[in-house]
Amino acid sequence: MKKRILIVEDDALVANLYSARMHLAGYQVEIARDGVAGRDMVNTFKPDIVILDVSLPKLNGIEVLKQVRVQPEFKHLPIVVFSNLFMAQVAQEAEAAGATKCLSKSDCTPKKLIQLIQSLLADAGSAEPSDPQAPISPPPELLRSLQSDAEQLQSDSRKAFLSGAPTQVADLRAILLTVTRATAEEERSVQLGRLSEAVHQLSDNAGVMGLAHLSRVAAALHALLKELSEKPKSVTTSTLRTAAQAVDYLGLLVEHGNSLGQVELPRTEVLVVDDEVLCRRAAANAVSRAGLPSVCVGGPKEALNLLGQREFGLVILDVDMPQMDGFETCRCLRALPGHEKTPVIFVTSHGDLESRAKSIISGGNDLIAKPFLFMELALKTLMHVLRRQLGPVPALGKVEVSAKQPAAQSAPASLATPNSSPEPTPVAAEPPPIPMPEGPLAPAADVPKPATPPGPEVPSRRSPRTF
Repeated sequence: MKKRILIVEDDALVANLYSARMHLAGYQVEIARDGVAGRDMVNTFKPDIVILDVSLPKLNGIEVLKQVRVQPEFKHLPIVVFSNLFMAQVAQEAEAAGATKCLSKSDCTPKKLIQLIQSLLADAGSAEPSDPQAPISPPPELLRSLQSDAEQLQSDSRKAFLSGAPTQVADLRAILLTVTRATAEEERSVQLGRLSEAVHQLSDNAGVMGLAHLSRVAAALHALLKELSEKPKSVTTSTLRTAAQAVDYLGLLVEHGNSLGQVELPRTEVLVVDDEVLCRRAAANAVSRAGLPSVCVGGPKEALNLLGQREFGLVILDVDMPQMDGFETCRCLRALPGHEKTPVIFVTSHGDLESRAKSIISGGNDLIAKPFLFMELALKTLMHVLRRQLGPVPALGKVEVSAKQPAAQSAPASLATPNSSPEPTPVAAEPPPIPMPEGPLAPAADVPKPATPPGPEVPSRRSPRTF
């Protein structure tokens, strides 16, 4: 008899594509569109394996997992949980609740998922007597035909996704514009929640289509936006600029989707240069969240010596250092063989026009303001490193998001550099590049931050959805 698979997923595109591929592979499949339905169908459908998304309406995946595991008959049921690659805490909670395996949709195509299912079912059946009703393996001709059908389905689905993806990106730009124009903290939090959910959907769709680069960047942006929606005090000019850059970068990736294929994260190191130990640790933490190793040094001399000896995929460079500041260090870096185009991100507490101009003149590619969120720097790191690998993708334009900041206040606990002063009110000016394409967000409206209480929990786009 056919093995039974239950997919608990509210994204119709993802659920239907997974289901179709599993049917072709010879499985009996049922789909539950929310957490409550998924929990109940475990009892009625009696699946041999469950594919469970974390972010679901009515009841989130972690709660579904807990309620299933308390039942003795499902104690050893294989349950594969999907979570965001950049939200390690969620994956840890899923594992603690009893997940058999945690995966990220950003790098899990239907083919990879079916291979995992086969492995888990084989492990689950190894300790049991063989099933006398187990089906006989189909002949090679039929297997080749099924494989061809599966590949055609994947190709057709990918084309359909890419034809509609520009509309999804346009929706992201429109929602981000409402974020920049929000006059109250509660309203901004709600709009950030909408944007986070829309980016989440794009990331999931791209991942199941095999567009790993697009899905990974969208997943990182989703993690940043979710943090901003839950902690509206963390919204700054810098975070909004980073979000705008990422949205426009996603648009470029969609445009070149057919030519990018599977782009894996390159095996490259990131050099962190800062004279303060805590700041170096903060930047290294952010780089680690992007999935990359880092090398940290305390000053320009050590940095230039290392750069003269080896290659780095990115340099994160503090501006305010004794003896030689970051701008002068960058000019020296550019004179070294092999580092004429190495991406450089400046880290500074300055937001004035002169600092921004210096960052461009000295050869920098981007700038992030202290104190920064770990996920913001992780997203910037990911975009710069991946973009360098793309090669044929043309140079990108520029994007500007300006914001009015409130009076000085203590930095939230999640910010990376607690000893740094808050970002000052910036002068309305062209921001430093990550070069990004022009779009409806350039320039955006000012973002006031009135002294209002934090808003309520952010409702989801596919409401009500819990995470």
